Amino acid sequence: MLKMKSHCERCQTPLPADQAGAVICSFECTYCSVCDQQMDSVCPNCNGLLLPRPTRTGAALAKYPAVEV
Repeated sequence: MLKMKSHCERCQTPLPADQAGAVICSFECTYCSVCDQQMDSVCPNCNGLLLPRPTRTGAALAKYPAVEV
């Protein structure tokens, strides 16, 4: 299961799991769209491609909420 981090790892902007606007790499490093643009969609940790993170809503969000980083 995807680890939904609650904040951007770079600037600490809140990233609610039920809203679009977050990007992740294959190692689940998580960033906001502003930092993504500044990093040219490349993860600074693994050099992997950053892609839009899916959202989590309803019962799934209630059972598996975003985790603090």
